[in-house]
Amino acid sequence: MTLRLPRTSSCYATLISDYASTFDSEEGVKDRFYDKHTASIRNTADSIVIIGRGDFNIRVDKNHEIWQGVIERYGIGNVNKNGLRLLFLCADLGLTVTNTIFYLRYMYKTSWMHPSFKKNWHLIDSVIVTFCDLRDQYHAWC
Repeated sequence: MTLRLPRTSSCYATLISDYASTFDSEEGVKDRFYDKHTASIRNTADSIVIIGRGDFNIRVDKNHEIWQGVIERYGIGNVNKNGLRLLFLCADLGLTVTNTIFYLRYMYKTSWMHPSFKKNWHLIDSVIVTFCDLRDQYHAWC
């Protein structure tokens, strides 16, 4: 789902809500999802893109040195294959996974608990924005 809202006479905010294929889906299904998703984002050149709570079935890690501008230091867990796909997409399109920016206790940051005996909590839903807008907003708040 996509919603385009005017911010000024020449600037828009485009909100995108996506639900990715499950982790076990075939690679071709995932490829089609990411191709379609990338095309949607590229078609919003005059907009600030906000992907609100996209369910990407991902884990993005906390390796912010490698993924500068894409994730920050407060990610959790280890990256999985879907997370790697999303990280490359964000790097290519100038997007940031905002869930990794702020320090929060796990109970407020995570969105899914693995049903195994370990009961590990995971951050699989993401809020993503264009990096340049995040930077502008961050400097405006500071």
